[in-house]
Order: sequence, then C-alpha cells, then structure tokens
Amino acid sequence: MCGFFELSDKCNNLKRIEVNVMINFLKQIFTWWHKQMVGTFIYTLLTGKFIGNDQFGNKYYTNSKGKRWEIYKNNIEASNIPPEWYLWMHNLSVNKPSNKINSFSWQKKYEGNLTGTERAHKPEGSLATDLKKNMKKYETWKI
Repeated sequence: MCGFFELSDKCNNLKRIEVNVMINFLKQIFTWWHKQMVGTFIYTLLTGKFIGNDQFGNKYYTNSKGKRWEIYKNNIEASNIPPEWYLWMHNLSVNKPSNKINSFSWQKKYEGNLTGTERAHKPEGSLATDLKKNMKKYETWKI
C-alpha cells in the first residue's frame, strides 16, 4: 500500500512539471516580457554563438555579422546589465568581459535599478519615508 502512495505522488509531480512546462512555453509565445520570444529563441539557435553570462545569470550571444544580444534570466530589465557587459553589448569593447574584475576597495557591487522596490532610495522628507522632516514655515526677513 505504501508503494501505491509513492507512485501516486510521483505521478502528481510529473503532472505539475508538465503544466509548468506548458505555461512557460505559452508565455514565451505570447509575452515579450518573459525571458525571450519564440523568434529570438529560434534566431539564437540558428545563428547565435554563446559568449558568456554575467553575475545575474543573463546570457550573451553574438552572430557572424557582429550583432550582439542578451537573453535575460528572469525579468526583462535593462538595468540588470553590469557595466562590463554594457560596454560589450554596445560595441564599445571588442573583447568579452572577464570573470575576474579588478575592483577597488571603495567600489560597491553592481545592482540594478531599485526604483519601486523596498530598497529604493528615499531621502529625508519624502512622502515614501517613515521619518518626516521637520519643515519650518518660511519667515520673511525684516529690514
């Protein structure tokens, strides 16, 4: 009896995987914001040469004519391209970026655009912060 339940759980997991594969396939066909569309996928298979990937998991490709493109790992967000790969994508650098990046002690690790997230910059006195700035009314000067 125990073997039947294990087999049943495996079947349910396979069904769940099949549904997820089908949903991801339909997203690739009908939505441009889900990784890549079918045309990009076919173009990458036929003409793309894999160059490398960055710390976010994005993959970079080129073809024989010199065209360069990127396939995002998760959400399509242009600010998730690190500076080294940005230079390569815009033909400002001929060589692909190396994995070992010389950085100084004062440099911070690259992050994408944080606008609209919890970690976004909220200056003192803005409506988004919990702290409210003590705003004094304007006093005219006297002669």
